[in-house]
Amino acid sequence: MLTIADAAPDFTLPGVHQGKTKNYSLREARGHWLVLFFYPADFTFVCPTEVTGFSKLAGDFSKERAMIYGVSVDPVESHRSWAKELGGIAYPLLSDTDKSVSRAYQVLHPKEGVAIRATYLIDPEGIIQYSAASNMNVGRSVEESLRVLRALCTGKLCPADWKPGEPTGELHHKY
Repeated sequence: MLTIADAAPDFTLPGVHQGKTKNYSLREARGHWLVLFFYPADFTFVCPTEVTGFSKLAGDFSKERAMIYGVSVDPVESHRSWAKELGGIAYPLLSDTDKSVSRAYQVLHPKEGVAIRATYLIDPEGIIQYSAASNMNVGRSVEESLRVLRALCTGKLCPADWKPGEPTGELHHKY
């Protein structure tokens, strides 16, 4: 899995948002933070909790100048019908049907052939500032992804469990 300080691999993928299909790219996100999260598959048990969790907090991510892309190996039509079943999603779901982007980000499960649960926070210059992954059966914390994004946006030192409004440290030390 790629990690912090790595340049995020460029990509262009078809995706669906609000019922419409178009291509989405890393280049399109430049100048903004990007929350790029991979998930195994549409129409599963854990994945909708994550996808709807990011959707519920999309406005909070947007306040931090962050875009959200959700990525799986499912085709666009699957995303379209699943998003409709979920009541709509506030960001695009991208289709990595040839698995090239999952491979580039090193999140393709070697036996299952689907993306693992992985989250990347990519800065406005295209550099990975945060990466996390969990086993296929354990959903990620969307609130933790938002907390980390907010901490990164301060540009300051933020202690464990830091929340906005709490004290931060100055960057005269690196850690």
